[in-house]
Amino acid sequence: MKYRNLEECILDLEKHGHLVRIREEVDPNLEMAAIHMKVYAAHGPALLFENVKGSKFPAVSNLFGTIERSKFIFRNTWDSTQKVIALRNDPIKALKNPFKYLGTGLAARTALPLKQITGSPAGFKEIQIADLPLIKHWQGDGGAFVTLPQVYSEDPEKPGIMNSNLGMYRVQLTGNDYEVNKEVGIHYQIHRGIGIHQDKANKLGKPLKVSIFIGGPPAHTLSAIMPLPEGMSELTFAGLLSGKHFRYSYVDGYCISNDADFVITGEIPPNETKPEGPFGDHLGYYSLIHEFPVMKVHKVYAKNNAIFPFTVVGRPPQEDTAFGELIHELTGSAIRQEIPGVKEVHAVDAAGVHPLLFAIGSERYTPYQQVKQPMEILTQANRILGTGQLSLAKFLFIAAEEKEPVSTHRMEEFLAYILERIDLQRDIHFQTNTTIDTLDYSGTGFNTGSKVVFAAVGDKKRELCKEVPEQLQGLNEFENVNFIMPGVVAVQGPNFTTYQNAELEIAKLCDEIQSRGTLDSCPMIILCDDSEFLSATIDNFLWVTFTRSNPSHDMYGVNSHFDFKHWACDNVIIDARTKPHQAPPLIPDPTVEERIKRVFDQGGSLAGIVKV
Repeated sequence: MKYRNLEECILDLEKHGHLVRIREEVDPNLEMAAIHMKVYAAHGPALLFENVKGSKFPAVSNLFGTIERSKFIFRNTWDSTQKVIALRNDPIKALKNPFKYLGTGLAARTALPLKQITGSPAGFKEIQIADLPLIKHWQGDGGAFVTLPQVYSEDPEKPGIMNSNLGMYRVQLTGNDYEVNKEVGIHYQIHRGIGIHQDKANKLGKPLKVSIFIGGPPAHTLSAIMPLPEGMSELTFAGLLSGKHFRYSYVDGYCISNDADFVITGEIPPNETKPEGPFGDHLGYYSLIHEFPVMKVHKVYAKNNAIFPFTVVGRPPQEDTAFGELIHELTGSAIRQEIPGVKEVHAVDAAGVHPLLFAIGSERYTPYQQVKQPMEILTQANRILGTGQLSLAKFLFIAAEEKEPVSTHRMEEFLAYILERIDLQRDIHFQTNTTIDTLDYSGTGFNTGSKVVFAAVGDKKRELCKEVPEQLQGLNEFENVNFIMPGVVAVQGPNFTTYQNAELEIAKLCDEIQSRGTLDSCPMIILCDDSEFLSATIDNFLWVTFTRSNPSHDMYGVNSHFDFKHWACDNVIIDARTKPHQAPPLIPDPTVEERIKRVFDQGGSLAGIVKV
């Protein structure tokens, strides 16, 4: 299928058993999100909410809930899109294997956007923001948000659709100081294309015209989050993946996607902001209230038979996990073209994507030397941390694949590979007072924190412990020592109060460990609030450790010292306790969990699909 709109996709999924209709009236205030999360967790179907309380429009979620369903949606265009992107990354491939890429020219015919009529496109009617399904996902959210928007803007200095940006930036519809139906909030993080456009508009003293598309063919949604090769427009990608031109027109000077289900148009005035948030985010915490651009609403359109798509953002895995897998499969080779010698980069979903990167590089500088140390992979690490959204990472573990195959996606094995080989006196490298993810509150301020690179090459230097070492039993003031994985243990400490107290507490811990003798088999110790929870699963370890720590402030070491400004230690201690300045975690509301049981009980639309 090459879907012309969202409705065709929904009918196709239903026909093949991938979608279930929910007949019951469901409240968009918390209930719809809670139902979605239970079905997603059970690897269940896409959901069409036919009866949304307070709105005449149905809503659909979990379209991309599994990688298998996502590929089913794009089954007729996936291979050809991959080949076009591969050629864009490496055009010489067509010369090496012309028959393999013979069809790419045909596929590329649909890439260019197709301008149509001026004036209101056929099939659209004007509505208001209040008519939309106003979905609130978490009890602490500041209001209703659009979670799958396609936010469109053009370069004010070079207007036109081929100089546009299409990004997925959350849109707050209600709450806070927004005047309903007249204003919405646009939350975009650093390293986003719309920021460049707004900066230019501000310097010109002009408002930035923005169009928010919601729905349309699923390829349009995916295109808004794709990290595409330089020079490839999101709208050309939308045409490739959908197998149909991105159709658009202009109304009142605003670009309209003719295939979207809803379009909100408006202007972002220069230097005008309003409080946005809080909002449950993909790190598993609330992003707090901050000033973000406010958009003055011009008009809101709905297509006939419009359907409102949404997803739920929370601690991974969530539906956006499948987005990440799709992106990696489509563009995974791009990083190898952009950074020579880098074979693989994995933004770890379990840790909220941006905080933690695993990478495999190459070590080719000195093949004639027997004793190896990180050299080329340090150059590659700097390139990785200077590339697009990868630059938001805090922790980068990078190795050079040598005598045995290594995969960053076998996460426990990869970390063990690093810890077996790393020289803790030499191979830890910090960057301080720099940028991190906007949504990450572990740092020293909004958008600010630090980074650290753990680099490892060569032969094994140590055997990793397979249980809690004897030296870590019976520690003073620290308890519940639990084994996490080879070479890593969790230690439960007193509640974090201040960094001054933490330094004193951890200095005592380091001295106590050092007094008990060398502990080479356990290079990493995680200090936490609940060691049983942290050690229960690898995902818990990754989530807690790397979302609740800032390398410059929360990394300590047994026998730590500086050698000509280079920090070194015998054992790394990461303080992953909750800090007072960090955002609260997302916790489901038990009263809402009780209310939604009616949908899953016998006779309900989802009876037998998920056990509650």
